Amino acid sequence: MTVNTKSRIPVSGPLACCPSVTEALLDEQSAVELSDALKVLADPARLRLLSLIAASQGGEACACDLVGPLERSQPTVSHHLTMLVDAGFLTRERRGRWAWYRVRADRLRELCALLCP
Repeated sequence: MTVNTKSRIPVSGPLACCPSVTEALLDEQSAVELSDALKVLADPARLRLLSLIAASQGGEACACDLVGPLERSQPTVSHHLTMLVDAGFLTRERRGRWAWYRVRADRLRELCALLCP
């Protein structure tokens, strides 16, 4: 798994590093990687962004449409979106000058399986 050295957040890739927390004892590295992934989701703004994007028409949303509903500044929304992309919870596609986001349900399912097999 590739790790963002600035924040130690797992980048993309599967959470195959970690056994289910109920099936095996986590070693230190696995616990850190799982904890880092959970930290990304432990922010209300990021959870709302996931929800907003998932509920958007076609399951995707333009960054320009997320600032208003989130009631945060554009730089703050961009920061949260980048964290979600870096952790593999969202994909980003550039279309002209705008970025469009989709939730990676497979990544969320991996995380769920680690917590509740």
